[in-house]
Amino acid sequence: MDTLCTVAECNECDFSKLSEKPRSLNMDRERQRSFDERSFSELSIGFSPRVMTRSADNANANANANANFSRLVIDHNPDAPFSPGRRSGFNTPRSLIGYEPHPMVGEAWDALRRSLVYFRGKPVGTIAALDSSEEELNYDQVFVRDFVPSALAFLMNGEPEIVKNFILKTLRLQSWEKKIDRFQLGEGVMPASFKVLHDPIRNTETLIADFGESAIGRVAPVDSGFWWIILLRAYTKSTGDSSLAELPECQKGMRLILSLCLSEGFDTFPTLLCADGCCMIDRRMGVYGYPIEIQALFFMALRCALVLLKQDDEGKEFVERIVKRLHALNYHMRSYFWLDLKQLNDIYRYKTEEYSHTAVNKFNVIPDSLPEWVFDFMPIRGGYFIGNVSPAKMDFRWFALGNCIAILSSLATEEQSNAIMDLIESRWEELVGEMPIKVCYPAIESHDWRIITGCDPKNTRWSYHNGGSWPVLLWLLTAACIKTGRPQIARRAIELAENRLLKDSWPEYYDGKLGRYIGKQARKFQTWSIAGYLVAKMMLEDPSHLGMISLEEDKQLKPLLRRSHSWTF
Repeated sequence: MDTLCTVAECNECDFSKLSEKPRSLNMDRERQRSFDERSFSELSIGFSPRVMTRSADNANANANANANFSRLVIDHNPDAPFSPGRRSGFNTPRSLIGYEPHPMVGEAWDALRRSLVYFRGKPVGTIAALDSSEEELNYDQVFVRDFVPSALAFLMNGEPEIVKNFILKTLRLQSWEKKIDRFQLGEGVMPASFKVLHDPIRNTETLIADFGESAIGRVAPVDSGFWWIILLRAYTKSTGDSSLAELPECQKGMRLILSLCLSEGFDTFPTLLCADGCCMIDRRMGVYGYPIEIQALFFMALRCALVLLKQDDEGKEFVERIVKRLHALNYHMRSYFWLDLKQLNDIYRYKTEEYSHTAVNKFNVIPDSLPEWVFDFMPIRGGYFIGNVSPAKMDFRWFALGNCIAILSSLATEEQSNAIMDLIESRWEELVGEMPIKVCYPAIESHDWRIITGCDPKNTRWSYHNGGSWPVLLWLLTAACIKTGRPQIARRAIELAENRLLKDSWPEYYDGKLGRYIGKQARKFQTWSIAGYLVAKMMLEDPSHLGMISLEEDKQLKPLLRRSHSWTF
């Protein structure tokens, strides 16, 4: 038995049909199936789903740049071989779209393999950073969220064993008793991180987990459980092996996570109420309430669980609860979190103090509270999911992770997904600059910085979580670009990253409005910066990899929810 311990000692489709097993389809319908419905083996070498085309005015400008990509993402060949163990990137002499692998790819794989963490002879994750020039703090641990891009890189390279080991080890840690001071955390909480302790005298190894009791601010990681479910689905999709997900332990682990999220309380919204510091932005940054990152991950994890849960008595009960929550969450997010030029103008003209079921300004947002920057930031064509919505509060900041996950999970409609990409193109200088991509925009400054961050010296303006540029987000941006049929955006961003990342020793983040400077406290050889680059390169090389982390909306399903008669824009 392993030795474990803690540090402390709108209109939406019928989600219920998404949990059904795939049915046999004729060839005409087979060609129309989405990434999510096709198995990974069907998306292997030789074909990929067709991507959406750009508008006519942009098509000519990008025709040459996308010629190779367009030839790759054609209707698949039904006779293409099944190749679950196919490797990409470092082990591929030439990429599928006809160019030599960048010299950085080999260096990146070497660095990623050096970051592997072993427990009793088996790889169980990757260390956060291998920067010997700085104090380790908790960068010598395996973080659940940090490991996701590493896991995807290994899956895309035909090395699923480390991912399986990670899933099972974190599942064991979930079952451990979790206490902060005298308070016991929920049974379903997944650890933020863990590390392996070696005892040379006794010749033993022990896993030590952190559930938030050692974290800054002592906040439990809400996102860890969601990433775990998403990664379990990616493993299943990549390998074609459902036996891991069907293990009683994995089924129970999913149910425990879902029990925490689907429990009844005093909530009037389907979104999850969270504390500051509960996700990638793990310090005080004013994201308390209903942050977009958590809501998008919540939505995606629910959809993944819908497919992974077994249809036994316990599984069916959770499927019913998931379907109800998905309908409500989907409607709420698309209705109240979405912002484009028209919606911004409507909010600008809101009346306040409305008391009735016919109220338009349902959250009583004061128009004078709208920040001045958002009027210039919003392009004529484009839009995004804002950072937070709660009573009398709308956080209009742009958050990259939440918007990219909204695209990948199909929380965003096709029109909204394209609008998000329009925004990125229109505001390239602000959101991408010289290093992709801003974790949030804009930065909090002056008095607002003092009040919101508590004078946090690490989150000064245009640094770290406060408008810093994070290379790890490159894989999410690339996935969103491929799903929306805009690979040229991803290619442009990857080229920017290739100009600096290796030369700068793979920093954790960059500072400045344009992301020009290595972060003042950034660790070097940050593993998820390395893995994020590799995943982006491999997805661009072979877009069929997108199927691991993309969920498509089935537009043939009958909508169940409609807006009430009192709802107006």
